[in-house]
Amino acid sequence: MSLITIILIIIAILVLWFIFSYNSFIRLINRAKEAWADIDVQLKRRYDLIPNLVNTVKGYASHESSAFENVTRARSAAMSAGNVEEKGKAENMLTGALKSVFALAEAYPDLKANQNFLELQKELSDTENKIQAARRFYNTNVRDLNTKAESFPSNIIAGIFHFSKMEFFQLEESAAKNPVQVNF
Repeated sequence: MSLITIILIIIAILVLWFIFSYNSFIRLINRAKEAWADIDVQLKRRYDLIPNLVNTVKGYASHESSAFENVTRARSAAMSAGNVEEKGKAENMLTGALKSVFALAEAYPDLKANQNFLELQKELSDTENKIQAARRFYNTNVRDLNTKAESFPSNIIAGIFHFSKMEFFQLEESAAKNPVQVNF
């Protein structure tokens, strides 16, 4: 083998490594975006359930207007939140507001027996579980992307093409320890 052949082989290996590294970043970014879309779908489902829940509870506890206003404000803030960090804060606020509505329901035995309310509880509980699963999937993909972006030598590719780290979607510590209670 001549020196030129060896140099060409080394160059070919470097080019292939470069291509595979670039493509793996694209794959990780697309997985993270897909995972965020899954979270977004579940959050929209949650947002759609909340007005029905509020209206059902309102029929029994119409004089508790501040709790309903808090839920409405929190829902609006969550729906309009821009980035991942804002979305996390808004979701924490919404979770707290929903807890107050469910606490209200404790005071109304007829409400707890209402079929619409029970169905909404079930749907919301199912949605909360799906949000949790989607959040784990998203955070796993973000972790993999961030690890690759920080690891040598793939961090060189990340720097050249401006592949940046993504934010994790996290709940506040208190919200994570005390999820919305939807079972009575």
